[in-house]
Amino acid sequence: MSVLTRDEAQTRAQLLDVRHYTIDLDLTTGDETFDSRTVIRFTVRADQDVTDTFVELRPAELRSVTLDGQPLDPETLDENRLPLKNLTPGDHELRVDAAMRYSHTGEGMHRFTDPTDGETYVYTQLFMDDVQRVFAAFDQPDLKAVFELSVKAPDGWTVLANGITEHTDGVWKAAPTPLISTYLVAVAAGPWHSVRTEHRGLPFGIHCRRSLAPYLDADADEILDVTRACYDRYHEKFEEPYPFDSYDQAFVPEFNAGAMENPGLVTFRDEFVYRSAVTDTERQTRAMVIAHEMAHMWFGDLVTLKWWDDIWLNESFAEYMGYQTLTEATRFTDTWTDFGVVRKGWGYDADQRPSTHPVAPEAVNDTASALLNFDGISYAKGASALRQLVAWLGEKDFLAGINTHFTRHRFGNATLADFIDSLAAATERDVHAWADAWLRTTGVDTLTPRVTGDNGTYTLTVERTGSRPHRIAVGLYDPDLTDEGRLTLRERLDLDIPQTHGRPIGKRPALLLLNDSDLTYAKVRFDPESFRAVRDGLSGLPEPLTRAVVWNALRDAVRDGELPPTTYLDTARAHLPRETDLALVQGVLGFATTQITDRYLAPEDRPAALTTISSLCRDLLRRTEDGDNPGLRLLAVRHFIDVAAQPDTIAAWLTEGTVPGGPELDPELRWRVLARLAVLGATDETAIAAELNRDPSATGQEGAARCRAALPDPAAKHTAWEAMFATDDLSNYLFTATAQGFWQPEQADLVREYVPRYYEDAVAVAARRGPAIADAAGRWAFPTHAVDTDTLRLGEECLRDADPIPALRRKLADQLDDLARALRVRQA
Repeated sequence: MSVLTRDEAQTRAQLLDVRHYTIDLDLTTGDETFDSRTVIRFTVRADQDVTDTFVELRPAELRSVTLDGQPLDPETLDENRLPLKNLTPGDHELRVDAAMRYSHTGEGMHRFTDPTDGETYVYTQLFMDDVQRVFAAFDQPDLKAVFELSVKAPDGWTVLANGITEHTDGVWKAAPTPLISTYLVAVAAGPWHSVRTEHRGLPFGIHCRRSLAPYLDADADEILDVTRACYDRYHEKFEEPYPFDSYDQAFVPEFNAGAMENPGLVTFRDEFVYRSAVTDTERQTRAMVIAHEMAHMWFGDLVTLKWWDDIWLNESFAEYMGYQTLTEATRFTDTWTDFGVVRKGWGYDADQRPSTHPVAPEAVNDTASALLNFDGISYAKGASALRQLVAWLGEKDFLAGINTHFTRHRFGNATLADFIDSLAAATERDVHAWADAWLRTTGVDTLTPRVTGDNGTYTLTVERTGSRPHRIAVGLYDPDLTDEGRLTLRERLDLDIPQTHGRPIGKRPALLLLNDSDLTYAKVRFDPESFRAVRDGLSGLPEPLTRAVVWNALRDAVRDGELPPTTYLDTARAHLPRETDLALVQGVLGFATTQITDRYLAPEDRPAALTTISSLCRDLLRRTEDGDNPGLRLLAVRHFIDVAAQPDTIAAWLTEGTVPGGPELDPELRWRVLARLAVLGATDETAIAAELNRDPSATGQEGAARCRAALPDPAAKHTAWEAMFATDDLSNYLFTATAQGFWQPEQADLVREYVPRYYEDAVAVAARRGPAIADAAGRWAFPTHAVDTDTLRLGEECLRDADPIPALRRKLADQLDDLARALRVRQA
């Protein structure tokens, strides 16, 4: 498929003014394809000569095309481009009649049949250039138009769209949209279970599959409360009112992303409709995604990027606003702790790989390149940069600049330069210089404290490796004389870096913490005395966000080879049993298990590490026996299962259906236990089939695929490999589940022969099935356990010689850099 280049998009935008789309979809034509009829009304600008251009379309069958009433030859379709030749200045009408193919990879029009009840659902995911899988379009973000949509659907279905829909004689018609970009058009159709309400005169709705109805109903009040609170808070921040006629949130199956900001119809992965017990941090994550997507209604939908080099304008803003607004408007008041321990690490990791790029890159030459930039830099680093901007600029001026931006560009498109100009209009500070330093550069600065002096008078000098200015808080902590093991905040200093001179700090504190409050984006180090205080008193720090900064610093030091992985584990063993913040417990245990135990430690050291984590989890289980902290207990149970080296205890839990003292094993925990038993060779196909019979849901199907792929049996491994790479039958979610089960450190010898096969087969399946499966193949099917120079060499040869598609190339490059880092950590 031809990808759209920036030069082509700029040329087409100069030629055309696209006014209106009329789209008629027929979803009653069978299981494989649907009918798509499109009428596009557009104008060739008066200052143009007779010219040529093209429209994008990827049909299963192109039946007919007419331009201004004259038929065009469907055979002129070249891959995904239909040429439009000899266009004269003035108005034109293009009509396209096609059959389009349903997707099972989460791209275009995705079709899913629920194994629980046999009901079928379809929904669109048109980002970034998948509009052409559903209807013909001039598919670029700066050719905004009005979209008028009608959908013929089976009896018993409800059709949701960007605007309010009405149903007459089997056809659903959506209200015409305001001017929006092609990639934001949305349809979700099926026998949805819906909960509807109204807020401030606007229709609100939440929707899910019928089989998930009891679980959505149980959480409907919470979901709608968060939605209302964010809606109200955004109207306090933004002068421009919500710009669409309704607000629906549809939780859809097999969704690749967390959510998508379609105007008036946000789609979410339906794992956010919880079938099993979750922690409050997981509920906070769902709430943050709700807040994030609603922020996009203004930044992304009302004002849209002109080209994909400014994707950060969408994602960084929504990421920052999502966390900040959730903190201000809901019961989730510690969201920045979760951001610090989870999202920020995502950004730091991405920014230290060869594939790093500026938050606002200048060289995004085509859509394939742009798709690669939806990463920890565009989200987490960009949001961190905005948080630092607010700290430096002040929230009042920041919001004034944002509102100027909305006013200037409502229902239009804008660039980084436009955004910075809007901010500059609200302040006397040099935001253009700030943007150059923060948005056009790559890499992570490192801040290291140097403390000098004596006789009770000390001075702090911060050494900076990097080039960005930072406004940070520095926490000075002393031992709490009334509570041994606790540290108390003496003072929090504001500091601008680079410094013009050293900062007096009085007597030397036990702990000096740079970037306390986590207001900037930088790695921080400890002076020797502060590191001793951290080892002894980390859990005694008073604020969770402060502890998050410390845990992040320890994590960075491990990754940089400056702190032995075993020291991190020892620190976790000492302090995590006393931790109260669930996000911190989850983040630290996650890093300890997936990175330290499985990658950074040599195989011979892994059993001892598993024992350490298992003992830590037992401590947490003992601490939570009274039932006061079910979320913490749930985390401990999950991780105890994941690191179990012997099957007896968890097998007994599965047999009894409960952990002694609780919780009872819900479907998620049952599949988790069974997956671990499969890895350990303590279960078989009969037990997996019985569990699937007990839970035949979509999640159950994924659990069974994961368990079957994890069995330590050559035939099971062969079957799983063939399902992933030899056939194209697996949906995106079943591919991922199979990949998650396949590679296990305990089975390194069994799967050794598949490591060299991976590269050739991954390149082939990515080329056949496209970016979504390429992403899954690079993310989940990569042999991350194989930390050795042969795996690295084979991967480098693949990148050099095999020509993987861009989505897979990026994933492989990142995986190989992480592999090289793991080798360095082992050798440190």
